[in-house]
Amino acid sequence: MTGGAMDPLPTAPGAAVAEAEADEEADLPAADSPVPPVSEPRAPDASRMQVPPGNPLLLSLTLQELLARDAVQVELVPEKKGLFLKHVEYEVSSQRFKSCVYRRYNDFVVFHETLLHKFPYRMVPALPPKRMLGADREFIEARRRALKRFINLVARHPPFSEDVVLKLFLSFSGPDVQNKLKESAQCVGDEFMNCKLAARAKDFLPADIQTQFAMSRELIRNIYNSFHKLRDRAERMVSRAIDNAADLLIFGKELSALGSDTTPLPSWASLNSGTWGSLKQALKGLSVEFALLADKAAQQGKQEENDVVEKLNLFLDLLQSYKDLCERHEKGVLHKHQRALHKYSLMKRQMMSAAAQSREPESVEQLESRIVEQENVIQTMELRNHFSLYCLHQETQLVHVYLPLTSHILGAFVNSQIQGHKEQVLGFLSTLALTAAQGQSPPTCPGCQRVASGRLLAVVCVSCDQHRASFACFL
Repeated sequence: MTGGAMDPLPTAPGAAVAEAEADEEADLPAADSPVPPVSEPRAPDASRMQVPPGNPLLLSLTLQELLARDAVQVELVPEKKGLFLKHVEYEVSSQRFKSCVYRRYNDFVVFHETLLHKFPYRMVPALPPKRMLGADREFIEARRRALKRFINLVARHPPFSEDVVLKLFLSFSGPDVQNKLKESAQCVGDEFMNCKLAARAKDFLPADIQTQFAMSRELIRNIYNSFHKLRDRAERMVSRAIDNAADLLIFGKELSALGSDTTPLPSWASLNSGTWGSLKQALKGLSVEFALLADKAAQQGKQEENDVVEKLNLFLDLLQSYKDLCERHEKGVLHKHQRALHKYSLMKRQMMSAAAQSREPESVEQLESRIVEQENVIQTMELRNHFSLYCLHQETQLVHVYLPLTSHILGAFVNSQIQGHKEQVLGFLSTLALTAAQGQSPPTCPGCQRVASGRLLAVVCVSCDQHRASFACFL
């Protein structure tokens, strides 16, 4: 899948006229849903053609309003063994619908397919892959996180959030949600068939829509590539924090084991017996400090995994769905439109050839009927092309509504790193202070002359605030 800039696409056909007529018959766009010809008004009544006040193309949403639409949790349910395979089930709870239902991965698949059927011109996030055999815990947890990101992006998407399919998926607690989802999509056209403004979408588009589309696609591609690299680096930093926590914990355990050693002291060391005892006591104290350091490092890694990496993944899922939408627009309705135009030109040439050769009237009439049908197909494709661009314009705005989320994510990352390093420095200073203080009288704060003890040796004195910038005064 390419994410590069797309040059403004012409409305004229670009395929070679030399293609065989039989091939062109196979290339005729299938009528997925009954679309009335443009020559006959699509709207049967005036109420259907009512246009909302203001410009319907523009979205007036903030990030806070978007996030407040719903918060969906996806949690793993304890595994249930089938006849041959273990089935993974998810507990899906919606804050908006105040519901809690159980779903399997295949339920998400049917829901995803239904969304694509009803909203082919919108950003439908991709689902994580399905692994048939050998799904380990790490894969299952990664898929759970991806499903949670998917359903939250869908639940907060303006058109999706108002559709009955979403409510059905999040609140239906019956035995067969897949059939319910399929039934809800039967005999119901896609968004183009049901939108009041579909036939007038061209009226709201700017004149340079193709240029804007190419620029937006290039910008989103660049943003995606950069944040993909940032996400990868953040993942590595989180992994290092978790590994560091494990190393610190093992280090502390070894110190504790050494400090608890009960091997009798040999007579050769009888003159310095007090030294070994004091050192073992110090090692026990140090093991506690290293355990605290390990706990703080683990907490930092877990927090950054949830608040930074996972939210960056959500943002990347959104951008990827935009890239997929651009691909569908280019290879879908736009390509069908161009093929229909090309077939129409071939039919016109056949008509001219038939008239020149004075063929039978019946064959000429059949060709004329086919040409009229093809004109209707072309007009319908033109309407769909304009509506697709209309939706793309709105989806581009939606991506920009999400952009401020990145500043919150990066700000949280910076604060976590600062706090984590500060706590580690304080912990190590406390460890050093405890080591240096073994066998010595407790030091006093030069500011208030208060005797320091324990971890206060390496932190700011609680009684005065004169030495906040210098930890050396406690050593």
